[in-house]
Amino acid sequence: MPRPILDDTRIHPAIRERVATNRLALVMEVQDAVARHPVVVVGMGWNPFPKRARKALDAAGIAHHDMDYGHYASRWRERNALKMWTGWPTFPMVFVKGTLVGGATDVERLLASGELQQLLAA
Repeated sequence: MPRPILDDTRIHPAIRERVATNRLALVMEVQDAVARHPVVVVGMGWNPFPKRARKALDAAGIAHHDMDYGHYASRWRERNALKMWTGWPTFPMVFVKGTLVGGATDVERLLASGELQQLLAA
């Protein structure tokens, strides 16, 4: 089932551009990194889970491109734009070959099953 996203016809014409361009440069920055790197970890300071995902990838010998946006007390609006773009509610956001695979726990599970390695090999 696709996640519900408010249809453009339900956004008043006077604000459509503002909605469409909200933090667009930031989203495009992450999209560009995801297109250029096999594994991207998008995180934030003070949060132990991005560190946990990176540590798991390092232990598996998997190179990753890291991007951090503020911490709990800063840059929350930017992180919120990334959450709205992906639909993923927490950090990190880990992308493998352009696909959002989840957060730290998801990465650990995929590594343990060998699926993450298979995704990279495909």
